[in-house]
Amino acid sequence: MNFLKIAAISAAIAIALGAFGAHALNDKLVADDMLEAWKTAVLYHLVHSVALFSLSIRSGGVETRQSSLAAWFWLGGVFLFSGSLYGLALGGPSILGPITPLGGLSLIAGWIVLAFSSASK
Repeated sequence: MNFLKIAAISAAIAIALGAFGAHALNDKLVADDMLEAWKTAVLYHLVHSVALFSLSIRSGGVETRQSSLAAWFWLGGVFLFSGSLYGLALGGPSILGPITPLGGLSLIAGWIVLAFSSASK
């Protein structure tokens, strides 16, 4: 899997969604907490895109089992955590709320895997 390209595309999407939130949603979202939810989603999305990019650069294109697992946890976490917050901010169903912590756990799991991997040495 080419995590470097995925990271770059993910970061571009995060930046686009951040701009969308700042310009198109600022006046559309009635509740301030929904704008904050959007900002949180963008922040975690972008941070983990950069982390994935950094991991890919550091590995020099050679993926270890642990770095690949960390990358998948981060991608899943961005999808679940940020994706559910994006959905909630846009007025999606309340069922998205319980998905957010699962995404957070996935992000945390990625960091834990990385901490104990050979790539962290």
